[in-house]
Amino acid sequence: MSVAIPRSPPTGGNTGRMLIDSVWVAGDRTFTVRHKVTGEVLADVASASRQQVGAAVAAARASFEHETLAPYARYEILHRAAALLAERRQAVIATMIAETGFTVSDAGGEVDRAIQTLLLSGEEAKRIHGEMVPIEGAPGQANRLGFTIRVPRGVVAAITPFNSPLNTVAHKVAPALAAGNTVVLKPATLTPLCAALLCEILLDAGLPPGRLNLIQGEGRDVGQWLTEEPDVAFYSFTGSTGVGRSIQRSIGLRRSSLELGSISSTIVCDDADLDRALPRCVNAAFRKAGQVCTSVQRLHVQRDVVDRFTEMLVERVRASGVGDPYDTATVVGPMIAEREAERAERWIGEAKAAGAVVAHGGVRAGALLQPTIVLGARPEMRVVGEEIFAPVIAILPFDAFDDALAEVNATPFGLAAGVFTQDIDRALHAGRTLRVGAVHINETSSSRVDLMPYGGVKDSGFGREGPRYAIEDTTEERLITISLHDRRTPK
Repeated sequence: MSVAIPRSPPTGGNTGRMLIDSVWVAGDRTFTVRHKVTGEVLADVASASRQQVGAAVAAARASFEHETLAPYARYEILHRAAALLAERRQAVIATMIAETGFTVSDAGGEVDRAIQTLLLSGEEAKRIHGEMVPIEGAPGQANRLGFTIRVPRGVVAAITPFNSPLNTVAHKVAPALAAGNTVVLKPATLTPLCAALLCEILLDAGLPPGRLNLIQGEGRDVGQWLTEEPDVAFYSFTGSTGVGRSIQRSIGLRRSSLELGSISSTIVCDDADLDRALPRCVNAAFRKAGQVCTSVQRLHVQRDVVDRFTEMLVERVRASGVGDPYDTATVVGPMIAEREAERAERWIGEAKAAGAVVAHGGVRAGALLQPTIVLGARPEMRVVGEEIFAPVIAILPFDAFDDALAEVNATPFGLAAGVFTQDIDRALHAGRTLRVGAVHINETSSSRVDLMPYGGVKDSGFGREGPRYAIEDTTEERLITISLHDRRTPK
């Protein structure tokens, strides 16, 4: 059934406020969130002061130290939250389109995935366990038992990006809560409203006061203040590599999970099923206007099929709807800000001036950048040498498969890669050779299922999302040994 998405999201009584200890409080400073299509003011949102950041962390610590939430209760709350999100789906989609410019399809997919993330996290809350340690196998250790348990770390700080304003928030908040931690959440200033809706849903689902504390504001002050709070035990951050390095410097020996930048590649071999590869590459390059860490930016195509594949790709992209995100036929909507579209347009212009050819797109109107296909790009060009985070894809021909693998590994990043081939030897060789967090065979670099481990290596960071794996990160392993009295009659 088709459901119309209103062009203006519903507004509540919390505009211009932040959530601390489950109480909406006014802030001294505000920042404005505008509709990405119309430019109208959606909300004036409170930016936390230094004292309010401290109050949020203190509330989270007090809740962790003085309240116990049993695993089954965590499961129940997260499942109720998933049901409430499903009930409020259309309102959340409307808010997401307004504050991001995502298409109806992209926003709907984000909400549906967040529902799954909440459900998965609730299920995992019931399955947290340690393991037996065969301590008796060591010399002189007879009659001793050893086993591990996993215990929550305490206060988890979650700092989230604009390009996944609901599901990434869910991926950080829900597993941390499922593990028994408390959370201080700071979403991106470009997209604060979806995070606030999720917090309201969790509270309505029965989450006790203090378990989740929402603060808003710029990373350069509010985010930095959060890293300076000594009572935060764990930091979960998604964003740029530069900010990730700054966070790690600030927090010292405290643990973190950092999902950082990427220049994601997908390889299409001469034996690939092009009818399978083509729609997946288009979706992975241009969904959310290319503003995804794993968006296909570099498409390595074997020379024997590059002309045919390029022709098919250009034809498909030309037929894709571009523009109004409320039109269900639209594939590519506006970028998050006009300045970002201007930057990408400038990089395309630099590549053209250096000899590259734009086979399609390259044209900008405000924050809307036409989906762009670049040919003849070289590694020193920013369209392939830096993360563009825009609806831009560069086709890079290759002859030998090992050369394509080497080109992927040559970047400083290592989040994910895709390989299309019907040769099992090539597939397994790629899996062993590519230094990335995930290698997807006959899928693109952007393939993700919410229950899988997700994260990178090298400058793409460390740690893993996915409820089960995030729970491991946000808990500590503790060894317990017991020496038993030997009740057997000595001989």
